[in-house]
Amino acid sequence: TVSLPGILRLAPNLQVLRGSASGFSISARGLSGNPDAQNFPNKLLVLIDGRTVYSPLYSGVYWDMQDVLPEDVDRIEVISGPGATLWGANAVNGVINIVTRNAGATQGGYAAALGGNRLFDAALRYGGRVGDTINYRLYAKGRRIPDSPGAADDDAYRLQGGFRLDYSPSAADLVTVQGDIQRGAHSQGLSPSEVFRGGNLVGRWNRTWDAASALQVQVYYDHAGRETRNGGGRFQLDTFDFDIQHSFRIGSSHNIVWGGGARATRYNIDAAPGLSFVPDKRTLFLANLFVQDSMALTPSLTAIGGLKLERDPYSGVVLLPSVRLSWKPSSKSMLWAAASRAIRAPTPFDRDVVETIGNTVFLIGPDDFQSEKLTAYEAGTRLILTDEASVSVSGFYNDYDDLRSIEPAPSGFLPLQWGNGIKGHSYGFDAWGDVRVTDWWRLKPGYSLLIQKFRFRPDASGLVGISQIGNDPKHRASIRSSMDIGPRINVDADLRYVSHLPNPRVEGYVELGARVAWRFLEEAELSVSGFNLLHKKHYELPATQASAAARSVYVALKWHI
Repeated sequence: TVSLPGILRLAPNLQVLRGSASGFSISARGLSGNPDAQNFPNKLLVLIDGRTVYSPLYSGVYWDMQDVLPEDVDRIEVISGPGATLWGANAVNGVINIVTRNAGATQGGYAAALGGNRLFDAALRYGGRVGDTINYRLYAKGRRIPDSPGAADDDAYRLQGGFRLDYSPSAADLVTVQGDIQRGAHSQGLSPSEVFRGGNLVGRWNRTWDAASALQVQVYYDHAGRETRNGGGRFQLDTFDFDIQHSFRIGSSHNIVWGGGARATRYNIDAAPGLSFVPDKRTLFLANLFVQDSMALTPSLTAIGGLKLERDPYSGVVLLPSVRLSWKPSSKSMLWAAASRAIRAPTPFDRDVVETIGNTVFLIGPDDFQSEKLTAYEAGTRLILTDEASVSVSGFYNDYDDLRSIEPAPSGFLPLQWGNGIKGHSYGFDAWGDVRVTDWWRLKPGYSLLIQKFRFRPDASGLVGISQIGNDPKHRASIRSSMDIGPRINVDADLRYVSHLPNPRVEGYVELGARVAWRFLEEAELSVSGFNLLHKKHYELPATQASAAARSVYVALKWHI
């Protein structure tokens, strides 16, 4: 768990596949894409402190640009299934919401250093207070990943720094200002290295009147840029976002949440050899309004209905509804069911891209490319079996339409173009549990089943094959163990199984991660961690798309000053 994707791998309802030391494919409930068909994981929305890090240029997340100090994380909410009613377009198969801690909870100094055969990482943080109302923290961190034996695309580095300031002028108000800046690069085998840089500034005001009544107003600016050295192309992306959310109660049975927002995204793309965008610069504007009502029908039965109205720059106005019903027959059990609609909105990569081979236009993004659509049906249960054991099960049936395909030109074969020629469904379930075996030993098992059945529409060409939408394992299973050996020693282990990827085929594997930590002082901890301990190396994605994940061992020192 030395990186954000490593932390997310611990969530049993997420599929995390390693492509390189700094590149990952992260998805939920399938449709992880296929890089050989220029399709990428694009149906999982990711936010960090309310700021979306989902790129509007190509639909997806640049995971090498996302990082937080693990010690600063308050919680990570992993929501399986659509979240479009609250979060909007692209929250199709799930949402990851990362929330960091208030600056008042990170006071004093903190230093961490980690080194091993695959990674070197260091971080410094200082938190302080001004008077009785202002808390702040500053941090800086750096990471260096050397080339792995036999892998020419693992060499990478990144530097990042930032701050957070929390001002509490009254018991009801909290004003937060925070920001980060980063720079990094990673190799691309025989191609020139890719450089990235970014920064963001977030302002947020929260007012709380009581447990059911609150207001949040947030604005942020985000800048991201990437370029391939030696004239390999680059882009600059600037996002300005405003969002307001208000919750209140009507009577004793209605809890209302409503709000809206607007986002302007300005980008500029310098063409790479064989890849350009027409036009190469745009300003995209998105606006939305939403409302959700949680209605207590009886003391044990609750219905939730919501609707988002969103104006997308390419799709126009779309409606994103959801309904949910939950029943608590006792304090130790809950049953729920839901139906939702979500879309993956078009991007410049879908509408404006022009790919060439020599002087021949090979592929274009047509003006009539439509949103990818999902109607989802879910049901689940949460049970407290005993004081020491609980289990959650979430089943789903996802009905997809207008998924992206590759089609020939209407009047011939070239240029190829994106189409909406794939439809179908998937179903399965995610299950996880929490078992406290003793006061000092805890187990967390998890299992996910995914069955996908997709087909081409009658008017589609069938080029490339159905595997272009995703190459996903049918089974994933894991069990995490955490043991406290006395007051100062902690032993963690994570055993995981991933079945084979079907096309291109990648063999399934079983792998183990482990960590032994010794708190030799109240303020200091020394640990040894190992990843992929059962095999010298294994592939998690096809060899044409990824380097092998190799066994690694790290020693880390963390010190609170």
